[in-house]
Amino acid sequence: MKVKSVLVSQPRPAVIEKSPFYELSQKYHVEIAYKPFIRVVGVSLKEFRAQRVEILSHTAVIFTSRTTVDSFFHICEEARITVPETMKYICQTEAVALYLQKYIVYRKRKISFADGSFTSLVELIIKHKEEKLLLALSEPHRPELPETLAKLKLSVSPVILARTVAGDLEDVKLADYGLLALYSPSDIKTLVEKFGTDNLPAIAVFGESTLRAAIAAGITVLANAPTAEAPSMVKAIDIFLQKVQKGEEPEPVELVADARKEEFIRSQQNKLAKKSRTRRPGTEPRK
Repeated sequence: MKVKSVLVSQPRPAVIEKSPFYELSQKYHVEIAYKPFIRVVGVSLKEFRAQRVEILSHTAVIFTSRTTVDSFFHICEEARITVPETMKYICQTEAVALYLQKYIVYRKRKISFADGSFTSLVELIIKHKEEKLLLALSEPHRPELPETLAKLKLSVSPVILARTVAGDLEDVKLADYGLLALYSPSDIKTLVEKFGTDNLPAIAVFGESTLRAAIAAGITVLANAPTAEAPSMVKAIDIFLQKVQKGEEPEPVELVADARKEEFIRSQQNKLAKKSRTRRPGTEPRK
């Protein structure tokens, strides 16, 4: 197996030399090409209203992406909804939190953010469990977050604010590439719809849900992230290319259940249940 070029299903970086993939290309003398397999568009006001969710009946909004931030404020503008200054915002990453400055004045007392991990976000949401939470989602989305919040019996209203559609791949010839780097289940869906599952290049994926979608589609995955060994896609591809360079045959990746995540959810359920039992009847929860 030889890999002379890699196709990354992400937008081309503004400055190629600053991309971590650039170092990879120099190290292994491979060409890195960029082509988004998908694009995300905000829902229309009609689609939003069909979900029967009242924004002003909530006191906090959970954002996991900048796209849903854009769509949220666009919907508010179209519907002539004035978001109160008391509204709180819970973000999955600092980057999403900072992006809110496009629409509101950034104040730490009403904007909080996690470190990007699932457990960190859930713990942050639990800290705001007394709020009436609006969970802004894209369609399709990973079900683990809304499912977990439902298990924890938090007051959360999921709402679809954006949809993922296939990108324009008419000029893409898969035979030109030795490896595809895919980042979402939607990337997998587009790949299968546009090219099928036969005679594909080697596949690298990011995220458990992407790996799950690939395996479900009958696609063999030879590199994945994040793992303890490969916390990023770049590192996963680095390890893959290193094996190929040595003449080794990379082993197919298997889907392994994350026992730590299940244990985390159970521990949070127990904590919330314990707090509920110890709260005296007739007393108001502390803010």
